[in-house]
Amino acid sequence: MLAELNHLLLVYTAYVIAAGSPGPSNMRIMGVAMNNGRRAALVLAAGVVSGSIFWGTMAATGISAILSRYAEALIVLKIFGGLYLLYLAFKAGRAALASDAEAARTSSGDETLSGAALYRRGLLMHLTNPKSVLAWIALVTLGLGPGSSWHTLAAILAGCAVLSVTIFCGYAIIFSTAPMVRLYRRTRRWIEAILAVFFGVAGLRLLLSRA
Repeated sequence: MLAELNHLLLVYTAYVIAAGSPGPSNMRIMGVAMNNGRRAALVLAAGVVSGSIFWGTMAATGISAILSRYAEALIVLKIFGGLYLLYLAFKAGRAALASDAEAARTSSGDETLSGAALYRRGLLMHLTNPKSVLAWIALVTLGLGPGSSWHTLAAILAGCAVLSVTIFCGYAIIFSTAPMVRLYRRTRRWIEAILAVFFGVAGLRLLLSRA
């Protein structure tokens, strides 16, 4: 019992570090929260959370372990993921070059996006990230010691699901507060430029990586 508890704590700690560290999903949630508000960011975060839970379930059932053995499947994920990140880089770069009036019109258009469209954006971002597949395989392997029961596996999935909601929705809430929104308005071009560079580098690294 104590060994299983230690495994769970190790998994939860690893997940918090992995999910909480700045990455494409977190950066996108932050940008939407500051630009389009809390509701839009929370819906986007819900899509990211769903993608994370999906890969967790796949890892638990062993399907993603099979995917990891077939280079073709991961290559397809890498291509889609890399291209999507480059698309986000293009959008952020265009926003950085836009005037305040143009940015206001674009923001107004984004705010009219349906909840389903925002949700799909977050979901697609996480589903096309092959690192999510491999990370979940590592987490499940890390948490399951010799003789572990299905209760342990259920605790891993449930605990990480709660942590996922806390982390991603936490980013949406924190970065949609008034001080953060004011900061975004003052430094909009710099923030969008940083996002463009971040997404561009991440997309190219994903497309050019061999593993």
